Amino acid sequence: MTILSRRDFFGMTATCTALIAGARVSAADTQAKSLNSLTKGIQPITPQEHAARLSKHQSLMRQRNVAEHLIEAGSSLEYFTGIRWWRSERTTAALIPAEGQVVIVTPFFEVPSVEESLKIPADIRPWHEDESPFALIAKSLSGEFADRPLAVEHTTRYFIIDHVRKTQGFHRDIVSGESLVNACRMIKSPAELTLMQAAADVTINAIRHCRDNLKSGMTATDIREMLHEKTEQLGGKEPFSLVLLNEASAYPHGTEKPQSVREGSVILFDTGCKVHGYSSDISRTWVYGEPTERQRDVWDTVKRGQEIALETAKIGIPVGDIDVAVRAYYEGKGWAKNYGLPGTSHRTGHGIGMDGHEPPNLMRADRTPLEAGMCFSDEPGIYIPGEFGVRLEDCWHMTEQGPKLFTPLAASIDRPI
Repeated sequence: MTILSRRDFFGMTATCTALIAGARVSAADTQAKSLNSLTKGIQPITPQEHAARLSKHQSLMRQRNVAEHLIEAGSSLEYFTGIRWWRSERTTAALIPAEGQVVIVTPFFEVPSVEESLKIPADIRPWHEDESPFALIAKSLSGEFADRPLAVEHTTRYFIIDHVRKTQGFHRDIVSGESLVNACRMIKSPAELTLMQAAADVTINAIRHCRDNLKSGMTATDIREMLHEKTEQLGGKEPFSLVLLNEASAYPHGTEKPQSVREGSVILFDTGCKVHGYSSDISRTWVYGEPTERQRDVWDTVKRGQEIALETAKIGIPVGDIDVAVRAYYEGKGWAKNYGLPGTSHRTGHGIGMDGHEPPNLMRADRTPLEAGMCFSDEPGIYIPGEFGVRLEDCWHMTEQGPKLFTPLAASIDRPI
């Protein structure tokens, strides 16, 4: 993605980053040809790191005078405790006290399974089918800090909060735990970045494989199956993908109208996977055959938008200013203002980590200061309803020296990978 003249600044910063990322991807591609999996030897988050996360979290709770933090099954439960569990009508949750040992509330018959992924010392308190998990949660609250509120992780389902609140003897204020979680999860550790790099290596190689094997007449379903199969072969878990063909590419999340590959088709992939719970998210757009001048121009504009996002990223700026800078460039070229169409109807990027989408976001209203360790997608797509769209997406993390890409930006519409 080397660009000269007035873009020299980018060439001296983010391009160098991209070259490093490119070397990684090239090495990963070589490895992919000799091994089925790119993730052999990649280690999950250690119990020691989970313990450090918990210690930081409890320190923040004490600073904010929060007594306990209730976190139900989901990515935050896994982040703090290691427990990988799904949500159902049967409640599994952690109660993290400001001081002392974590309490895990879970169905009695699930205890052995929950213990398999638990990474921290914890007091597991099971409930039987004819018992109330909500009463058990309320009973497990510490009496030592009874005058302090109970924080609840912000994605926790309402029925859990409602039933706990209605439990006899419960008299706590309930507050959102969102800021507590974000203060921990928004800044990634070196181990987290390693897992995200591994996931990105898998995804870019899976995209490359599918582009090399694309054939006229293939449907989006055909391509998606090939993409997921290759992702799993390379060691990625929980693959997801959008395969948008032709006019469907004009809508960020596609259309239900059947589409197939033909000469001149616009091909848009938006795909990712997980490695030990950490996400990748990459988009590429190209043309099956010879692009038109209009397609080339839009593609080049989107790539320049990606570059501007990286050029703008500096420690301490509000993350939303990255979105503002990209939009100023697009609007100067005549694209719609204020998230309108034709133009860029969505944010420039989103946070990413364990969840594919997590805060903060590269959206102008988000004034979160940019810090080293934050991770984002860079995907300022342009969409022309009734015609086509172009989305290019690469993820990056912030360092003290500037943004660092997990994958290099695409070179051109003819060389998208």
